[in-house]
Order: sequence, then structure tokens, then C-alpha cells
Amino acid sequence: MIENGPDDPAGPLGDWLAGAGLQLVVVRPYDGDDVPGSIDGYAAVVVLGGPQSAYDDGPIQGRPSWLPAVKSLLRAAVAGATPTLGVCLGGQLLAEATGGLVERAKTGPVVGAALVAKRDAAARDPVFGGLPFTPDVLEWHYDEITELPPGAVLLAASPTCRHEAFRVGAAAWGVQFHIESTPEAVTAWARASRPDLESRGVDVDAVLDHAVAVHAELEQVWRPVAERFAALAMERSEQPPVQQAT
Repeated sequence: MIENGPDDPAGPLGDWLAGAGLQLVVVRPYDGDDVPGSIDGYAAVVVLGGPQSAYDDGPIQGRPSWLPAVKSLLRAAVAGATPTLGVCLGGQLLAEATGGLVERAKTGPVVGAALVAKRDAAARDPVFGGLPFTPDVLEWHYDEITELPPGAVLLAASPTCRHEAFRVGAAAWGVQFHIESTPEAVTAWARASRPDLESRGVDVDAVLDHAVAVHAELEQVWRPVAERFAALAMERSEQPPVQQAT
């Protein structure tokens, strides 16, 4: 599990995955950890949010960006059908890594509690299939996925973002929104974004109140998704490796 910033921890998502049987290895590149160069030995890959832009590989706080290494890891995970989950920035990195496009959101920042609409294809998806038709989510992003990777399957959309959730390859999922947040985390995001949001006429206090209140619904909706993802990861990790003919 890769955390891209101190204000974007694993939160309850980490608890749900661990409770479902996965042993978490948390990598914090912003704190000096190296991004793994290989998926060998890992049952799954999870990439969380962060303040960076997926399309900007320039230095981060004076040190070389780790985002190219994350994209490389994501490409390897998709190629190897290793169960993968990208959340917000993580979902954008997954899209970029596999041929999609991420750009600045044309409508401006998308923040606060929201509903997204599950697409028909999600009903047949092993992880998203059990979602309600309009699940609760928490949005907090300035960028958006404007083009999905080739061959990707759209799983959820909204009037604000065309590509809220998708699957690419056999077992990699990306979401534009947050499912892992806590009231403390979203309060930190609001604090950091307040000057810019207020300059755009956003009532930050009202947005924050609704965002904090939605967390009980987030757990009810997304904990089963995390558990299905964990079950898939454990099932695939127990399968013998595929022998290729030479």
C-alpha cells in the first residue's frame, strides 16, 4: 500500500483490508521509503491519494518524484493481473500508467459528499457488483480522468466526472473519489484548500459538515467492496503460477 502524503493515510480502508485477511505493507515515499521495483511477493497493490498531480513527474518538495516509479509498479501489476486498487490520485496514476489521460478539471475543484451512478457493467464486476445503484462517495480533487485507458471498463460516473470508477485489465480498479477518508483527514484537506475554495465562492464549512457526516455511509457501502477485493487478492495469491510454454 502506497501513501503519497501525510494527510492521505490508509484510514479505515487499511483496517478493512487487514480485517479481511491481508497483511499490509505500507510504503511512504514522501517520508523517504522506496517504491517497490517489483510486484513479486505481494498479493495486491493499493495506491492512495495525495496532493500531487498524476501528470506531473517533476520534483516534489525538492526531491525527485516517486510517481514514475508508482506508475511503473502499476503497469507491472496490471500486466501480471495482480489485484490493484487506486484511490483518487492512485486511480489517476493507474489511468495514466495504462494509457489514459488526466487533466485539470474544467469545472474547477470537486469537493464534498456526493453520489455516483453505477454503470451496467458494474453489475458483472467481481468487486463492484454488490454496490447500490447510487453509492455515497467523498470527492476532493482538482484533476480528473478525462480519457480511460484503452480497453478499460467504466463502472461508475457522475454529472461532475464522467469517469468516477473503472477497471483496466483483469484485476485493476481505479476510483476518482475517496473511500478511505476519516473526519480528521477531510478536515485537513479542507484546511489546506480553504483559501482557494473560498476565492471560488465555495462555502467550505457547509461542504466540510456534509463530508464529515457521510463517513458512516461510506463504511456501509465501501467496506464490503474492500472485503471483496481482499478475498480476490488472497484467492489469486494462492493459485499456482502459470507455466508458459517455451
